[in-house]
Amino acid sequence: MEHGDVIIRFDQASFRYNNKKIILDEANFSIRENAKITIMGQNGAGKSTIFKLITGALTPDEGSIHIKNGITIGMAMQVMPRECLQLTVKEFFEAAFEEKKYDIDRRIAQVLEVVHLSIPSDRGIEWLSGGQQARLLLAQALIQNPDILLLDEPTNNLDTQGIDHLTEFLIGYDKTAIVISHDANFLNAFTHGVLHLDVFNHKTHQFVGDYFAVMEEISAQIEREQRKNAQLRQNLIDRKEKVNFFSHKGGKMRKLASKLRDEIEDTENQMVNVRQEDKTIRPFIIPAEETSNPVVRINTVSILQNEMPVDKEVEIVLRRKECLHITGPNGIGKTTLLEALASQKMPGLTIAEDVRVGYYRQDFSGLDFEKTPYEALKEVQVQGGEKEIYGAAAHFLLNSELLQNPIGSLSEGQKGLLCYARFVLQQPGMLILDEPTNHINFRHLPIIAESLNNFDGAIIVVSHDQEFVDQLEIDQTLDLESLY
Repeated sequence: MEHGDVIIRFDQASFRYNNKKIILDEANFSIRENAKITIMGQNGAGKSTIFKLITGALTPDEGSIHIKNGITIGMAMQVMPRECLQLTVKEFFEAAFEEKKYDIDRRIAQVLEVVHLSIPSDRGIEWLSGGQQARLLLAQALIQNPDILLLDEPTNNLDTQGIDHLTEFLIGYDKTAIVISHDANFLNAFTHGVLHLDVFNHKTHQFVGDYFAVMEEISAQIEREQRKNAQLRQNLIDRKEKVNFFSHKGGKMRKLASKLRDEIEDTENQMVNVRQEDKTIRPFIIPAEETSNPVVRINTVSILQNEMPVDKEVEIVLRRKECLHITGPNGIGKTTLLEALASQKMPGLTIAEDVRVGYYRQDFSGLDFEKTPYEALKEVQVQGGEKEIYGAAAHFLLNSELLQNPIGSLSEGQKGLLCYARFVLQQPGMLILDEPTNHINFRHLPIIAESLNNFDGAIIVVSHDQEFVDQLEIDQTLDLESLY
């Protein structure tokens, strides 16, 4: 596809969180019409900040951002705003427009077909599954027919069919799309270039090419920079040793030492600011509470069949060190089942008495966004003190500064890592994991999978990330669709 005029340009744009913590430092890049661009970077590098700067929700502290006149922007957020949960589907779409649209029903029907979603317009959003909400967020952006489509982690909560449908749509999309995602295979299917954000020096770097080609280019560049710096460091060591030797001599030797000092300064200025790879969390252990066996019994599940809940009898017994994988398409009732199990309010779902449950909710609704991460860790800690809290947080790349900010200020990826830090301190006897890879940098996932495989308690997991599931040691699978 031919790319047109530049429609977005960042010119030396810098941004600081609360006017203190720098997120972007003199960002310079441009995006053309019809381009499909990926924004990548470690959690907290500023990916969502770029989106907010494009939409005008944030303004740069320094520099400028230019958007072509008359350009419209639609953004699909990565999680449904809590204030929207009380709306109906129709009200949610109506909120996308400043003026009343008299053909709104026709528009809704068309856009729901595009995202492959069949739900009544009067359905309350709070009753939709995570996957259905993900499609609805995309549909709300599309119904505006924007010139620039911003997608923030659009594959989160989508089943395989949903991801394939979204990929097909983006390949055929004839306007500009900018995507934040950790799904490498999804990104490689349609992107023309990558905007890389470096969380260490807060710089942006733009690359042209598909996702995998750019990853190879970045790795090769890092290797070249590291090799050059190694040579320069050896040069510095040699010269500094000579300076130490000659500076104690007199006359011409002292002048030579002075010359060598100048050369050392020049060499230090030549050192390349190496673009660092994303940090990966180190292997960790989730200590497990001693529990009796079996830990869980599931005798009845409720699934949605033709929009109506239907109870089905099953026979699942889960013991310590066992993992149950629950599968099924978006909207069948997987999250509802996990919530019913955790709350112990539904007959036929039983957890052994007094078992501590660690619950990873796909929308992080188990976290109080007004509290600090430190408070969220302290409230689940079963032993130890402040030292253990800071240690667990640091293990998951949450530094002391982040621990004192509201949870709501964290990136979605950082909220996910906070959940795993809580598990370490909570020492649960059972883990309930609802899409536990959502928002998590793909580099962390093998480490997380290994930790779950080593967990001595019981695990129930719902995940559409097949690559992640393949790394888990699954003992039982409950396919809700097979119960129809």
